[in-house]
Amino acid sequence: MAVRRITTNIPATRLDAARAFYGEVLGLDLVMDHGWILTFAASGASATPQISVACEGGSGTPVPDLSVEVDDLDAVLRRATAAGYPVAYGPADEPWGVRRFYLRDPFGRLVNILVHSG
Repeated sequence: MAVRRITTNIPATRLDAARAFYGEVLGLDLVMDHGWILTFAASGASATPQISVACEGGSGTPVPDLSVEVDDLDAVLRRATAAGYPVAYGPADEPWGVRRFYLRDPFGRLVNILVHSG
């Protein structure tokens, strides 16, 4: 038996807000739409499924609900702030080799946006 994928499920009533945040701000592709559930994915990405369990978010921050690794942190930061999403933390260069910032998605989830800096 092998885990092939891990998917985060976020309860929401406004799927249009999910399209705006996960599709437009983060640039994810809408890969499934059944009207009651939207699934977004990064095209061409392949990564090992992961689950992180933490008692803090590092640097004294709360544990984020999601972590999204991107290839251009500054571009995502520009899109997020232009769309009106306030930054909750950062951007910060962390001692463990990432540059990151936190923001809340339209459903109140704390999202850690990061890029590996090394």
